[in-house]
Amino acid sequence: MIPPPPCPADAVTWPASLQLLLGEPAGDLWSAVLGPLGGALRALRPTGVSLQPDGAATVQFSATVAWGDGRETREALAATTGSRIPPGAAVLEGDSGGGTVQVGLWRWPLDPALPGLAWAASAVATGARLRELGLGSTTPRLRLRSYRPGRRAVIEAQTPDGPLFLKVVRPSAVGPLAARHGLLAGAVPVPAVLAATPDGVVVLPGLAGTPLRAVLSGGSGGPPDPEELDHGLDALPASITGLAGGRRLPGDGLARAVDHATVLGAVVPALRPRLDRLTAVLAGVDPGAHDVVPVHGDLYESQLLVDGGRVVGLLDVDTAGGGHRIDDWATMLAHLVVLEEVLPRPDGAARYRARVEAAALRRWPAGQLRPRVSAVLLGLATGPFRVQQAGWPRLTADRLALAEDWARPA
Repeated sequence: MIPPPPCPADAVTWPASLQLLLGEPAGDLWSAVLGPLGGALRALRPTGVSLQPDGAATVQFSATVAWGDGRETREALAATTGSRIPPGAAVLEGDSGGGTVQVGLWRWPLDPALPGLAWAASAVATGARLRELGLGSTTPRLRLRSYRPGRRAVIEAQTPDGPLFLKVVRPSAVGPLAARHGLLAGAVPVPAVLAATPDGVVVLPGLAGTPLRAVLSGGSGGPPDPEELDHGLDALPASITGLAGGRRLPGDGLARAVDHATVLGAVVPALRPRLDRLTAVLAGVDPGAHDVVPVHGDLYESQLLVDGGRVVGLLDVDTAGGGHRIDDWATMLAHLVVLEEVLPRPDGAARYRARVEAAALRRWPAGQLRPRVSAVLLGLATGPFRVQQAGWPRLTADRLALAEDWARPA
């Protein structure tokens, strides 16, 4: 029997999906999948968890599997429930919380929602595909940069001519994503689409510059003035506000505060009274009147490449569209607030946060800005649980305290 991962005492109140996927039954599910393939599960550890307000969950696992030929391999596995099960997943049923839960399961890289991942995760297959696309002649070295099961993946391919980034999305998302890059390229420093495949892979070039996060973490160079950020946002073309396939008012944390609080209350029930008080405060905020303008939609330090105090690269524009500019600034501020908490040397991030905050307050009143920062912080409070960080219940409470702080008047 595979021992279950350590869970807090109040895990008995978790949604049935989490009790199943983060408890002892998870080992039985995976044994049922791997057994017919000749594999015996030796170890299973969750490495990432996503919970939706409706209780649907997605869990990534790192597993050790022994095979009949004597090999023992490390495997990356994914399991998802409810509305998150994509067509094509192997579906099993497990008992949890007094009921039956359907679970979709797959092994990396055979994600049924991301068919292009099967070749994008193979150096040999990627080399062959890049040659077909006229983008290389050798077998690249691959590095996985991010993976959200059933949603998207980003793989860096190192080639003699420099890095390429393979963004793997659902096939239906390729057209809108390529169109968004096409509208933005030339107006702002986003990577131009080099190729897009029908099975869901968009090939982007690497950009010069240093991630702003690295600069704020003590790297060389200085961060851009807040006015530089403002000029960059002002350069976003108006045409992106009418793009199809994007999120309505991207970056609007206030609209998602209740959803984030629902998730946090499900995983840490002891926080529910505080979450109820905070969401009541945020619901009572007068958001003010704001024009719908072009926005990035998820603007924070890791999305910006800088050089000599200038922004030379803007990344992850999947959410760019029509929204409220104040929300871009609130998102940036909230991430900087968390960065102050997690960096070993937070002075640079703290100074920059103060500069960005002062610049934002010259444009908008604190009564409109601070609640928006609080709402984004509420969403970021799900992070420690999502990555299964050691001590995540305490860290979750700490981030909630930050959100409570920012909800108060200055």
